[in-house]
Amino acid sequence: MSKTKGRVTLPSEAGFLNETKEMLERWGADALRDSDGTKLPAEIKALDAEIYTTYFVARGHNEFAKEHMDECQQLYLMSKRCTAFEKELTIDFMDGYYEEQVVPDYLHDPAKWWEVIDRTTDTVVPVTAWELDHENNRVIIPCADRFHEYTVSFLVYAIWDPTQMYNHITNNWGDKPHDIPFDVRQTASGRFAKEYLIQWLKENPDTDVVRFTTFFYHFTLVFNQHAKEKFVDWFGYGASVSVKALEAFEAEYGYALRPEDIIDNGYYNTTFRVPSRHYLDYIDFIQRFVAAKAKELVELVHAAGKKAMMFLGDNWIGTEPYGQYFESIGLDAVVGSVGGGATLRLISDIPHVKYTEGRFLPYFFPDTFYEGNDPCVEAMENWLTARRAIMRKPVDRIGYGGYLSLAYKFPKFVDYIEQVTDEFREIYDNVHGKKPFCGLKVAILNSWGKLRSWQTYMVAHALWYKQIYSYLGILESLSGASVDVCFISFEDILKNGIASDIDVIINAGDAGTAFSGGEEWLDLQLVTTIRKWVYEGGGFVGIGEPSAIHKGGRFFQLADILGVDKELGFTLSTDKYFTQAEKTHFITEDRSEAFDFGESMKNVYALEENTEIVEYSNGEVHIAAHAYGAGRGVYIAGLPYSQANTRLLMRSLYYAAGKEQEFKRWFAENPLCEVHAYPETGKYAILNNSAKAQTSNIYDGEGRIEEVSLAPAEIIWKEIRA
Repeated sequence: MSKTKGRVTLPSEAGFLNETKEMLERWGADALRDSDGTKLPAEIKALDAEIYTTYFVARGHNEFAKEHMDECQQLYLMSKRCTAFEKELTIDFMDGYYEEQVVPDYLHDPAKWWEVIDRTTDTVVPVTAWELDHENNRVIIPCADRFHEYTVSFLVYAIWDPTQMYNHITNNWGDKPHDIPFDVRQTASGRFAKEYLIQWLKENPDTDVVRFTTFFYHFTLVFNQHAKEKFVDWFGYGASVSVKALEAFEAEYGYALRPEDIIDNGYYNTTFRVPSRHYLDYIDFIQRFVAAKAKELVELVHAAGKKAMMFLGDNWIGTEPYGQYFESIGLDAVVGSVGGGATLRLISDIPHVKYTEGRFLPYFFPDTFYEGNDPCVEAMENWLTARRAIMRKPVDRIGYGGYLSLAYKFPKFVDYIEQVTDEFREIYDNVHGKKPFCGLKVAILNSWGKLRSWQTYMVAHALWYKQIYSYLGILESLSGASVDVCFISFEDILKNGIASDIDVIINAGDAGTAFSGGEEWLDLQLVTTIRKWVYEGGGFVGIGEPSAIHKGGRFFQLADILGVDKELGFTLSTDKYFTQAEKTHFITEDRSEAFDFGESMKNVYALEENTEIVEYSNGEVHIAAHAYGAGRGVYIAGLPYSQANTRLLMRSLYYAAGKEQEFKRWFAENPLCEVHAYPETGKYAILNNSAKAQTSNIYDGEGRIEEVSLAPAEIIWKEIRA
């Protein structure tokens, strides 16, 4: 591969000048950045590279923050559930929280802003029926109902930024001061944020790109008493709460939010929860405020002749890039952490910016770069999973973060990333701005729709949960597949119907979650609209517990489309005769390995004789298909990401859409390989997505077959034959 240059950002640090020059050359980097814990000295800023400088709007200014501790950011937290065994109950509401991170807010009247709740009866305890012990951080209920559970919902001030806290602990920063986060909604803090940036821009003329990390409010990250992560929600709006915000909300919306609207039974409105109308109102309220304030800062950056970039992480709440107010901020770029194909697409699909950048893994921190470990393993896995998505919609730049001096100690890693950066530039030159071949248009249906496109979990640390393997598996599979993907909400269907260009709708997830939909499926209009659409020729793929809520003798509300339902124990006395699996089926035609349904789903059974049972084992259905008028439904019990499951999903989509005959266009028989075609440029690429050599029959757009051998992880570019 020829040596190329550009589209790569490197971290650097003091005392590393000559090595930085070497790495700029070897990796072809054209930009340098600092990281949390490092600063770029003048001699490095003088190198022939664009300079990114990390800028913290609402942290890292302790001299100001210490003088305005009443303007620290705030959170609503819930105490542990405490059972009253005696008449009097004392609740230590700070038990389980880290007092170096949060402290109770006693400046605002707890009688007005806190709630004590009897969780057994789900009622609020009157303020006259509880007392507050400020000195010991306790609430006392003198006349509790015995054997009832109680909680305290209380306001705290956040006195340590959680990202800096995480980095502080991970890297053993010792006595380095704790960054205190402040709230720009407050008068002094809002004024300081603008005035400091104006001065900073004057003092940093060698900065080309201001990398806002990010703006004002951190995603919800709360630590326990042992300084370990207690609660992490990358989407959480908890740190945007303040008395001033609550008062402004009430003035605008005409109703007051309760603490419980934020606490949400201790779930804190995690993204897995079906959002309430009050919470959706609050999200919209915060997004409008953040967008307006962020725009003011971006305009200052532009006035100074610099670019404004946002890091999609840390204090990103309110700037959701698929939200309706993001465009108004006026950012030049967004950079985010790449955990795989889905997170790559999360970044690369972002609209309304001049360019996007992916920060690849591993981060150059000592938890990965230590003697005896091989960081190439993580790097290769990260690159190969993300590369599929780059073939569909590339980010404009890639980069790395952390301590370059650590990575430099691993020559094998340096060699590997040199190959990666050259390969990225080759891909980019071939596919940027070119529409790849898409055989289908697929809509993923959930409670969030477009707002949370490609998003399920905390991107910054690639954190995921086994309970959502299947939902993540779908996103990861689709991120690099030859299909056009969109995200729609239940509300979208109710307001606008189903777009005519959609071939298949996917609904997936556990019952009751925002992904499956929970109570959304009680809406008559929603259910009948989808039924009509499938009956007239649409495809519906359900994975896990699709359309699930118990109503009217059904658990899957679209069981009539899917041809299956889940046994809840209420129809055990009803015989279930339909257990014979099809001998062959299009969906599993080329399956050569054991099925992997991940967490799977138990007790699913076929409803009728014409349900096509594709996989049946352990007395239950795991894959089924069902004709529904001119359309089809397909059910899969679970789908963790793998190349084999990607093939299974693609076959299911084509079958549901009734387009089996078109499946082998730009197609590789070997599931470890993929084909990406770009008709407008007359090129196509064959990828080996594994670290081993592979051979596969390759089908072009006209169905012509060619056998191709590929080296480990190789890409072969070819011209499309006329």
